[in-house]
Amino acid sequence: MYTSRGYVTWRASCKGATLHRKTRSALANALSAEVVTGSTAWIGRGLSCVCAQRRESDARLSFDMTPSQEECLQRLQNRIDVSYDSTNKDHQDALKSLWYASFPGTELLDLISDQWKEMGWQGKDPSTDFRGGGFISLENLLFFAKNFPRSFQELLKKQNGNRALWEYPFAVAGVNITFMLIQMLDLQAAKPRTLLGAIFLKLLSENERAFDILYCIAFKLMDQQWLSMHASYMDFNTVMKATRRQLEQELLMEDVQRIEDMPSYRLLSR
Repeated sequence: MYTSRGYVTWRASCKGATLHRKTRSALANALSAEVVTGSTAWIGRGLSCVCAQRRESDARLSFDMTPSQEECLQRLQNRIDVSYDSTNKDHQDALKSLWYASFPGTELLDLISDQWKEMGWQGKDPSTDFRGGGFISLENLLFFAKNFPRSFQELLKKQNGNRALWEYPFAVAGVNITFMLIQMLDLQAAKPRTLLGAIFLKLLSENERAFDILYCIAFKLMDQQWLSMHASYMDFNTVMKATRRQLEQELLMEDVQRIEDMPSYRLLSR
């Protein structure tokens, strides 16, 4: 329940648990009026990501998970815990797959090559840019490329809108988005400690690819915010904050019972 003291207590034990209408509405209104000012963590040269910010409204949330929800969360956390290993053949193969999904018909000369800069990595070796997001950030990019290739190519090649002279680097921005989502949803906690985390766990229990889909939504939404704000390179952190606010507001909407119900999902095209 949402009280005059501004905190939420919500206990749920079933997969289909839903939030009280007033709770979601009140928090959605609070988010729309709030400017997220949490600390930032720098990932890459000049790019920063909005970190998690605990709000008073989240502080006393209690959420009991079902065994199936615990399993879903644990599987996602296992993915999050994997660091990118440049000596791991599976990781090397995933990186190669990303290249060929991004640039079909163009041969990759080597895993360490100036070619990677065409995708928006900072140097010849993409592995140095995975520190903030881990292997899951590569999985996210690959999922995006394979499942929403049209949207992926539009962002990679900056095909839409009036672009800035100093654009955000595509691949490094993608790693930042993975990091931002992990922090926003508090996914490294043993169980949800925030309302958004609890809502997302329900969506995850409905679709185990919910995090990957949310990543695609977030990337497309970030680019839309970038264009609407006429942003340039130094505005990246401001754009990420706006993106995060929009994602939070959509996740709190009463009609969002599946990840595909988020209004920004319609921005994606295959």
